[in-house]
Amino acid sequence: MTSAPAQAPATDCSRVKCLALTFDDGPGAHTPALLKTLSKARAKATFFLVGKRVEAHPKIARQIVAKGHAIGNHTYSHAALPAHSDNEIDEELKLAQEAIEKATGQRPTMFRPPYGQSDERVLGVAYQNELSQILWTGTTLDWSLRDAKKIKAAVLRLAKRDGVILMHDVVPQTVQVMPQILKELKKRGYHLVTVPTLLRGKGGPAAGESYFR
Repeated sequence: MTSAPAQAPATDCSRVKCLALTFDDGPGAHTPALLKTLSKARAKATFFLVGKRVEAHPKIARQIVAKGHAIGNHTYSHAALPAHSDNEIDEELKLAQEAIEKATGQRPTMFRPPYGQSDERVLGVAYQNELSQILWTGTTLDWSLRDAKKIKAAVLRLAKRDGVILMHDVVPQTVQVMPQILKELKKRGYHLVTVPTLLRGKGGPAAGESYFR
């Protein structure tokens, strides 16, 4: 049995210019095309997966892991967590954990709250589930733009060393323009890495902690 390809151990973000591209709300119909584009560019990314969609597309979820990308929990039903009780928050995270682990064999150690909505209660429940909260340094708003040229411009405007850019693999225009984005980012000297690689120099993501915003 062959093991999944891993992020290149030589990538040290304290020495080189790193950037983490992240994709929320999948897996979906456009995710396989994105995975092919990332592979061709030898780029790694981080996918925050919705439990229900993992149950609908387990094969695609497995492909994400097999290609060496990082995965995170994006709740089971894409719920706005602060509006829910502690028990409901716990259930959203746990059900997603179970769905993702069943499909991929990996149990996430990171989560991203839908809409970026979080509070101390959410972080407390995340800690109990051994999850760190990963936000972002810039969002493309690709779900609203729905325009390939504008999405590319947003990524290039937001790109900065040790940045974390939020996109969605369920937005077809994002997937469509990704080859151009990757080409330009590499031309600018960026190493495209996973969030855990970006955080490695900080000791890695810790449960119950929040990162990047």
